[in-house]
Amino acid sequence: MIDRFQAQMQALQMLSKAQEATADNLANMNTPGFKGNKLFHRLITEQLNGKEVTRTVAMQQVNMEQGVLEPTGNLLDFGIDGEGFFVVEEKGDSFLSRDGRFQFDSDGYLRNSQGGFVQGEGGAIHIPEYFMAMDGTGEGPKLEVGKDGTIRLNDEAFDKIKLVDVEDPAQLERKGTSYFTVEDFSSLADSEESVVMQGYFEKGNVKALHEMVDMMRNMQMFESQQKALRTTDEMLSQVTTNLGRF
Repeated sequence: MIDRFQAQMQALQMLSKAQEATADNLANMNTPGFKGNKLFHRLITEQLNGKEVTRTVAMQQVNMEQGVLEPTGNLLDFGIDGEGFFVVEEKGDSFLSRDGRFQFDSDGYLRNSQGGFVQGEGGAIHIPEYFMAMDGTGEGPKLEVGKDGTIRLNDEAFDKIKLVDVEDPAQLERKGTSYFTVEDFSSLADSEESVVMQGYFEKGNVKALHEMVDMMRNMQMFESQQKALRTTDEMLSQVTTNLGRF
């Protein structure tokens, strides 16, 4: 009877985590570059009171499915076609991101929408010539970014946007809605397959219909487990009452 209680409580906890992941996905479906959460179950074996106990644990992983690349016409918007990540430095910490809405600050550093420094081959991308190249009419210079990330200003190459691959998405740890981190950045390899798309940004890869279906299914399963838990509780109360008569 106690084992039944434990199994039902474990099921309720897993359904609760699944609902949290679904709600987070729906809340960020319009966040540029957002990668949704997906939940899976893993069997683990551990020692409990000298016995081996196997239980199911809910694990969360980043869904690396490609999001839709939306054209914007803005030459400082960049989308990634592939599984690579931009590298951004903010307050001395390095992060990975798929959000490619960039701009140059007044000192000529390329920054993302959170103010982080976008990294190139030799560190933070710094092109003060961007503002110097403006003509008297106030129009911007000719800025081109190739599919390999090479930045050209008036046909002269200045730097290259750094793109890296994460071999195992399970290594990714989410930091807010736009950032990820990994334990060892030195283990990341330059992305050979990913392509930089200038004038685009990647929409979040969350499919609203799928998430709504998951949410309704989770609610139904949660309610079923609650009813089963109440039934088990009533049965245990009856057993306890009957034992008390002897």
